[in-house]
Amino acid sequence: MSDAHLSDLTFSSLDLVPSLMHGIQKAGFSRCTPIQAQTLPFALSGRDIAGQAQTGTGKTAAFLVALFQNLLTKPAAATRTTSAIRALIIAPTRELAVQIYNDAIVLGQHTGLKTAVVFGGVDYEKQRRDLEVGVDVLIGTPGRIIDYYKQNVFELREVQAVVLDEADRMFDLGFIADIRYMLRRLPAPEKRQSMLFSATLSQRVLELAYEHMSNPELVRIEPEKITADRVRQTIYYPAMTEKMPLLVSLLRKAQAERTMIFVNTKRMAERLEDVLRANDIDAQALSGDVPQNKRLRFMKDFHEGRLAVLIATDVASRGLHVPDVSHVFNFDLPQDAADYVHRIGRTARAGAEGDAISFACEEYAVGLPDIERFIGRKIPYEAISSELLPELKWPPRRPQETRFGNRNGNSRRNNGGAGR
Repeated sequence: MSDAHLSDLTFSSLDLVPSLMHGIQKAGFSRCTPIQAQTLPFALSGRDIAGQAQTGTGKTAAFLVALFQNLLTKPAAATRTTSAIRALIIAPTRELAVQIYNDAIVLGQHTGLKTAVVFGGVDYEKQRRDLEVGVDVLIGTPGRIIDYYKQNVFELREVQAVVLDEADRMFDLGFIADIRYMLRRLPAPEKRQSMLFSATLSQRVLELAYEHMSNPELVRIEPEKITADRVRQTIYYPAMTEKMPLLVSLLRKAQAERTMIFVNTKRMAERLEDVLRANDIDAQALSGDVPQNKRLRFMKDFHEGRLAVLIATDVASRGLHVPDVSHVFNFDLPQDAADYVHRIGRTARAGAEGDAISFACEEYAVGLPDIERFIGRKIPYEAISSELLPELKWPPRRPQETRFGNRNGNSRRNNGGAGR
């Protein structure tokens, strides 16, 4: 993490429990990020928090440190049973739940607190067994948490702290009814600490906060619509047949080692994977219907540098913290201006720098004016020279693909696969 991205507040000045401080030191943390510096003094005093911050700014550590301190300084009730959890962290996606769990294991490694993570798609019985032996902190996605709760695998009556991460994403994915179901079964707001974090503190998120929290302290850091100055943004205007060659050329030029490419459809993600692999670029498509065990393996390979290029639909554009992503490509411009910011926010995280390169093709360029209004500036453009359009090796199409174009009728000329 860049020193310029840190505040003057140190963790050692916060009077944390020694076992927790040991984990923070093991994680390599010394000075707080802005979101940590502004939320921890309130959260450590027991206040509820409603925080606005982008992913990659340190908010996960902010709520984990506060939550662990709460549990370590306020012993569980003598009436607590093995099945009663002490803290609940709800995340909108499986990947984010796993990320929070991994961070919790590092920060809480010396605390003696037991942590478990549950999410759909894999390991149903194993996750159930983990809960049945008793845990202090439960992290998970709404559906799987409610499933186990309704089967009485765990209890909520002794919960001392609850965290909602990426609250705006909960609305986007239709989870709010599930969230309210869980919150209404927790102890009353004044009998627990509640922390909510969101990329935007919209009216609907604030209503959720005020309905289920006790006079939360509002903290806003770097509103999501303001893109980070550290992201170098560039746009190209390719023809449909130029998109694939241009992408391959730019990836080679960048010597891609940890790059994300965003597309708007699963079919295009699969086509890109095939084309990039045919041209000796290590790439993997990640979309919503990839089985969970494969999704986790792909993300692990990408995290650890064994996978150079991750191709994603917007299912992967939020709630993921992947260190050292150098380049983000919008192969397809998003159809929602806010998604542009979510996507390019995968790079230039935690004080680093990065590049965001977008293609405004004839199909998706219509969204560019809205994007530029949203971010408050024009995106610098680059010309496309013949040197940027190499001859490619074209793989055979997958069985479901045809020689015809997308549902809008655009043909895929020259085997370019540029349609949806």
